[in-house]
Amino acid sequence: MKEQHLKNIAEAEIQRTLAKLPEELRQALVNCRIETEDTSDSEDEKDLLGLFEGTSLMIPESESSSDLPCIRLFLENLWDHSGKNRAQFREEVRITLLHEIGHYLGLDEEQVAQLGLA
Repeated sequence: MKEQHLKNIAEAEIQRTLAKLPEELRQALVNCRIETEDTSDSEDEKDLLGLFEGTSLMIPESESSSDLPCIRLFLENLWDHSGKNRAQFREEVRITLLHEIGHYLGLDEEQVAQLGLA
């Protein structure tokens, strides 16, 4: 599937997922960028679906930190992981986004898994 088409599907699913979140959580996410990329830059992590970078909400923001926290979703990896099925791709985008939001909220891998987002 063409990269732009995957990006369009992912962006629509991101917006649907965010719209379903409680208002307080949507407000908290105002300070976190959500980006889509074709694939991870790391050769070691070709199966990486998403990544949270930056400081979680649980850690007080330092004055020297000028970069907003960022959630990255890797579209080609999500597409491959979904078996190249559009419906499954949308579901993987949703689950991965929620997983990375969990990290933004300060949850570790085990806590995110306990919520069914692993």
